[in-house]
Amino acid sequence: MNPRVKKVVPLPDYKLHIEFINGEMRVYDCTDILDFGVFKELQDKNYFQLAKVVDGTVAWPHGQDICPDTLYSDSRPPDYA
Repeated sequence: MNPRVKKVVPLPDYKLHIEFINGEMRVYDCTDILDFGVFKELQDKNYFQLAKVVDGTVAWPHGQDICPDTLYSDSRPPDYA
């Protein structure tokens, strides 16, 4: 099991700067999910900025969330993102 999310900061270009509970900082690029189902709403940049940590993962007000395992395994250290 990968670490859970401690803090998230939405970045420009649909990226998330994430701090995990183990202290690691990583960047997750959301552009690959923006055309699918409930995630289409994230195309609104103002709405995307409403990302917050809920129960160890990243979520938005209308119920969209991304599995913390996906956030960890598909993200990169900030130097490589």
